[in-house]
Amino acid sequence: MDFTFLEGGPFSVDDEKNANFVAVINQATKEKFFGNESALGKFIEVDRQRFRVVGVVKNIPIYRQIPFADIWVPINTSRAPEYRQSLMFGFVGLILAYERSDFSAIQQELNSRIAKVEFPTSECNHFETKAESYFESAASEILGSGSKLENRSGMFLAIMFGAAFLFMLLPTINLVNINISRIIERASEIVVRKSFGASAHTLVGQFLVENILLAFIGGIIGFALSTVVLHTLTNSGLIQYAEFHLNIRIFLYAFACILFFGVLSGVYPAWKMSRMHPVNALKGVMR
Repeated sequence: MDFTFLEGGPFSVDDEKNANFVAVINQATKEKFFGNESALGKFIEVDRQRFRVVGVVKNIPIYRQIPFADIWVPINTSRAPEYRQSLMFGFVGLILAYERSDFSAIQQELNSRIAKVEFPTSECNHFETKAESYFESAASEILGSGSKLENRSGMFLAIMFGAAFLFMLLPTINLVNINISRIIERASEIVVRKSFGASAHTLVGQFLVENILLAFIGGIIGFALSTVVLHTLTNSGLIQYAEFHLNIRIFLYAFACILFFGVLSGVYPAWKMSRMHPVNALKGVMR
């Protein structure tokens, strides 16, 4: 894992092998026990055992389930030897890949090695494991493991996109109705512009540009409020060690969705407006 060390560094392989009582603590633990002083070389007692602090890392948010902790120590320092044996059941490990394209090869190699596993005792006769990304693991938990890995991931992704599209479609329908009402209220303007030779394409372009500008302004206000909310959540302490920031990539994706649905909600009203007969426009009737 990628930790940001504020003091010292990680404990070594020899520390694990020799069961040395050393520990890495997070920033919050360091401030709680040692204040503003350096924690390196000092001792902290955990489970009636004294550990020498060799490193201090930046706080890890609780929503990062795998690396989250307040203190890290060598496994061999555990007081109960059963702890190491219990790792055989429901053990979760991490495989580091150089590139995302290596995932498939890693999965194939793991499967081939698992097929050749020799059990140390007759008490063990079944071994089951799999290598999958966090997204694939979430798909397995939600959809079950009955289907193939690729199908689960694709199905889960399709469900997410479908739910997001439906979620955005409802306000889009409301925007269509609002835009139609706006067009009816501006019927006299449409009649005057048509009388002076404005083409249907010109009128459609005008209303689409107006709709996109409104969506753009709404998006800016929404993201400004999101920044305030994220900053408030970070400072509230409701989520342990959480630090929320606006992700530029997600920002651009969301902004593209805003513009897409802004255009979508303006196309139909603009098309209906361009086909309005001047007489019906003056009467406030859209046909």
